Amino acid sequence: MTENKTAHGQIQIADEVIAVIAVTAALEVEGVTEGTGNGKGFVDLIGKKAQTKCVQITNDANEVLLDIDIIVNFGTKVQQVAEEVQKRVKNAVETMTGLTVPVVNVTVSGIVKEKEVTHEEE
Repeated sequence: MTENKTAHGQIQIADEVIAVIAVTAALEVEGVTEGTGNGKGFVDLIGKKAQTKCVQITNDANEVLLDIDIIVNFGTKVQQVAEEVQKRVKNAVETMTGLTVPVVNVTVSGIVKEKEVTHEEE
């Protein structure tokens, strides 16, 4: 839990809140999946009720170090997706919490095949 002292009192931000922000930002990146295709996806891997288990948080004063595991769609440029996840997660956590995020470590835990588009949907 991260604490900030202000003139009006103390503000505490639970690690769970930071993790939800990080997961939400990561899922907004094109190429990161929550569970599509034939294989296990992001939510399938970690469970729907524990989506934030893929984020590890290390608190240090007003800094938060984040480690996040993602699953990407087959055919995406993995390094570009991971770099975009780093940028978006850092920006989202800093903007929403006021904390500094010096490091976002991204681990690509898997690749899944996207559902093939049927001819009727095209």
